Amino acid sequence: MANLFKIFIKLSTLLCLILALSGCACMGLAVVPATVSGGAAGVDYTFTNNAYKTISSPVADVEAAVYKALKKMDIKEMKRKAGEGKVSVTAVTTNLDIYIDLEKVTPTVTNIEVNAKKGVFFKDKATATEIIVQTEKNLEVKK
Repeated sequence: MANLFKIFIKLSTLLCLILALSGCACMGLAVVPATVSGGAAGVDYTFTNNAYKTISSPVADVEAAVYKALKKMDIKEMKRKAGEGKVSVTAVTTNLDIYIDLEKVTPTVTNIEVNAKKGVFFKDKATATEIIVQTEKNLEVKK
């Protein structure tokens, strides 16, 4: 009986680890923005495969550039939520739910994090990265 319990504990731990690394379970890993891979144009990824980058532009400018990028990519914006130095945008495609978070670091620096989800378990890092790349291009055109 004790052996069966140990096997159960090991399998449960393995399952939790798999879910946490797939981005399904929120076990505090989303808060730790460790770089997992280098990606395109200096875009990094959290443990939960959200693309993120720090951009040297004010939140309002980055938000305008995000909307322009979404329009160019034919991604439909569904919802906007703004708070103290933060803006969250929800957008959709036929296959993806996209969550974009902008956070003010200083008056001229903004963090952008993009989570492009395909169902419960899968993430589309390429689309998330492209949204950030297009946003940066839009900011360069503005300058």
